[in-house]
Amino acid sequence: MTKIKNKHKMDKKFLKKYLNSLSPTGFENESQQLWIDYIKQYTDNIIIDNYGTAVGVIKSNRKADISTNPTYKVVIDAHVDEVSFRVKYISDKGYLYVAKNGGADHQIAPSKIVNVHTKKGIVEGFFGWPAIHTRGVGTKETHASIENIFIDVGVEKKEELNDMGIHVGCLVTYPDKFRVLNNKFYTGKALDDKLGGFILTQVAKEIRENGIELPYDLYIVNSVQEEVGLRGARMIVESIKPNVAIVIDATHDTSSPLMNKAKRGDIRCGKGPILTYGPTIQQKLGQLIEDAATDNKIDFQRKVSGRGTGTNTDSFAYSTGGVPSALISIPIKYMHTTVETAFIDDVVKTKDLLLNSLQKINYNHNFKYLNI
Repeated sequence: MTKIKNKHKMDKKFLKKYLNSLSPTGFENESQQLWIDYIKQYTDNIIIDNYGTAVGVIKSNRKADISTNPTYKVVIDAHVDEVSFRVKYISDKGYLYVAKNGGADHQIAPSKIVNVHTKKGIVEGFFGWPAIHTRGVGTKETHASIENIFIDVGVEKKEELNDMGIHVGCLVTYPDKFRVLNNKFYTGKALDDKLGGFILTQVAKEIRENGIELPYDLYIVNSVQEEVGLRGARMIVESIKPNVAIVIDATHDTSSPLMNKAKRGDIRCGKGPILTYGPTIQQKLGQLIEDAATDNKIDFQRKVSGRGTGTNTDSFAYSTGGVPSALISIPIKYMHTTVETAFIDDVVKTKDLLLNSLQKINYNHNFKYLNI
């Protein structure tokens, strides 16, 4: 295994720029272009599919007769898309009602500033909400729901919106920005799963800067449309047809208030990345990653999944005849809000665990655990 020289020099300037960029599901192009422009300096080839999933390829230097020893392909994956809203209905007075674009949390919406994206540019507005004085006992609109939250853009009638370029279907996003909290935490929107995409770029960077020679072709995948059904991964796996897939995503810190540990397990920011156990996780690959953590003294946590992980791992595992797949997760607080929060050292450890796991895989690795 190659000794890592530049282990902790993560590019925080790129991280800030990447997290602050826009990537709503179906409109991931701004963030995806930033990701491509960054990672192409560390890869041999860039692939982009019809819906915007981007792949950086690091080719193996292994010399082999392709007829008897075909190319072995390993995928590492994260997703670029973030949750948002779309304009669904416009009232006669010009109030905008919305539909979710991914799993956006409608309960945080009241009084939040928003950007409405039009062909003429961004229109600023906010989610309005009745004053507390008017929400007494017996009123219907006591709690925010996706049916009753609305956006005010400062008009008095519907017709004024035409000149502003606002119509049904327009995208709505929050303008909140990335911050560092107490020099310990990253906080902002879309840490789920742009932290994963950032980690992939840093793994590629360290592979090249440290002259690591992998005995297989590494496909570094930044998937689109995860938040609406793991769809980017479902498409790209058919194109790549990998031998192995390791997915990086986020999971819930259960130590913050109002979380049910009995239901979700004991997961905490600051205790390292999470390894998932369940039927989706291929046994031998999961053990390889756990061994990489133990061998390199990387703290990690354990989590159990049920029928599936709810991540792109499911798409890779159950495609093209079954791809040995595993999941490494970053613990975060307040998922799908504008203040998603992750412990900085957990990000570093997740990157280190992924890089060390990749160096344990060989081009003829057989992950089958039954013998004939």
